[in-house]
Amino acid sequence: MTSTTYQVTGLTCEHCVRAVTEEFAGLAGVSAVTVDLVPGGLSAVTVTSDAPVPAAAVEAALDEAGAYRLADNATPVGGVPAPSPARAPSPARALPLA
Repeated sequence: MTSTTYQVTGLTCEHCVRAVTEEFAGLAGVSAVTVDLVPGGLSAVTVTSDAPVPAAAVEAALDEAGAYRLADNATPVGGVPAPSPARAPSPARALPLA
């Protein structure tokens, strides 16, 4: 068993909690879901499962529940880090010739 806590934005009420809980509970291997609601802030969603839930499944469950998102730069506690958004490489800087 593994337990992972995700920091999630966008939850504002008990309806949000129920929607997120239902979506995570429907994922393969998930045995429990708890949500510590912080309306309009970062809510902690703790998922207990047989194995770590893949990041893509976490994001899909949040999207299906109502367009909730993992907090930027959030690393789940006890699980696999959330994927970071793709970033364009920094442009090369020309160095002056001597």
